[in-house]
Amino acid sequence: MARLWLRDPLAILAKDANGGIVIENGRIRELVPAGQRPDTASEIFDASSHVLLPGLVNTHHHFYQTLTRALAPALGKELFDWLRALYPVWAGLDPELLATATELALAELLLSGCTTTSDHHYLYPAGLEQAIDIQAKVAGQIGMRVMLTRGSMDLSQKDGGLPPDSVVQDTETILDDCERVVHAYHQSGPDAMVQVALAPCSPFSVSETLMRETAALAARLKVRLHTHLGETQDENDYCVAKLGMRPLDYLEDCGWLGADTWLAHGIHFNNDEIQRLGHAGTAVTHCPHSNMALASGLCPVCVLQRAGSPVGLGVDGSASNDASNAIEEVRAALMLQRLREGASQFGHLDALHLATQGSARCLGRDDIGVLAPGKQADLALFKLDELRHSGYHDPLAALVLCGASRADRVMIGGEWKVIDGHAPHIDEANLIRRHNEAARKLRDRATLAA
Repeated sequence: MARLWLRDPLAILAKDANGGIVIENGRIRELVPAGQRPDTASEIFDASSHVLLPGLVNTHHHFYQTLTRALAPALGKELFDWLRALYPVWAGLDPELLATATELALAELLLSGCTTTSDHHYLYPAGLEQAIDIQAKVAGQIGMRVMLTRGSMDLSQKDGGLPPDSVVQDTETILDDCERVVHAYHQSGPDAMVQVALAPCSPFSVSETLMRETAALAARLKVRLHTHLGETQDENDYCVAKLGMRPLDYLEDCGWLGADTWLAHGIHFNNDEIQRLGHAGTAVTHCPHSNMALASGLCPVCVLQRAGSPVGLGVDGSASNDASNAIEEVRAALMLQRLREGASQFGHLDALHLATQGSARCLGRDDIGVLAPGKQADLALFKLDELRHSGYHDPLAALVLCGASRADRVMIGGEWKVIDGHAPHIDEANLIRRHNEAARKLRDRATLAA
């Protein structure tokens, strides 16, 4: 087997590894201390101009939303009104549009240093019943690890929910397809490239029956659960008014509170709820840009961590971010958490750990997110050669504080996917052209439908 030594990185997110790492058979075989050499290395890559990280892990996204970036009717709105503005547009999604949106999102993530990503697809207009199949195919073409969550909504406007009737499904159809896609695509254990979780959208778009039965199905199939929770005060008010309890009480009542669940946003929890989340080991995804864009609030990351909850990072949907850039999300997390905790209480390493080992824990994976022998050779390498980095002292701090947006090299399972800032298997100009055409087609459909 070829043994590749990534030699003498400029900086590395690992202890006692300033001499680099050795890759063999798709895994990290050895960490090399400063000034030392591995026993054997058949190939050497000079990493002296690179900051070396574990591949970044994105734990919450909506790939389809890349088609509605900076959409004028949705600008300047908070979550509920933002959704009301966008649902009629999203109702025009079809398989071709979803495939293009997924391809764009994955390419953008990959080029930003992300090697594993989750997606939450919960929109199922007629004709889009094979959404997870489409996403799995595109992910295979791009070559990224994915956690595809089979989302769902069964409460439409006629039932007191937010989405229009045309994008929801009935409970039986949802549960049948959940079981189908788990059997078809979910891979368990180390080396998994595709995993599936079950993900009803939110308390204001899903029935109690669907919440309960999805939890039971996930337990039987041994897959994880995901949903939005604690995102806005409007959500709290809705749950109290419609369900007679706060969102977390509802979640627990439906059998969701446990270590196999991760929640998107997690902003509006009180102290007692945070302690309950920590005791249960329920994970939370921090979505900095989205929470700022929609003025939703600020996730109490450090408090959740101290209580025992794993916390990861998510770029969220591109309609609220409006980007799919994992390394830029790290900088946003740093700034927001410093605003909450103070400059000395949350540093660049804390932010990087959110996007690596914290995010891996959200997805229930212990084979990614850290640089250690036996772990997957999923790596992100960044250069500090732009104007924004000039004059830096600490390379790891400069990567985050000075800002980075594009990786120079990305490896997944021991294979280079990005070289010199470009993915050889992705025609970016062609993808942008096709994606712009798809976005225009979706907007035109919404105009005609109106």
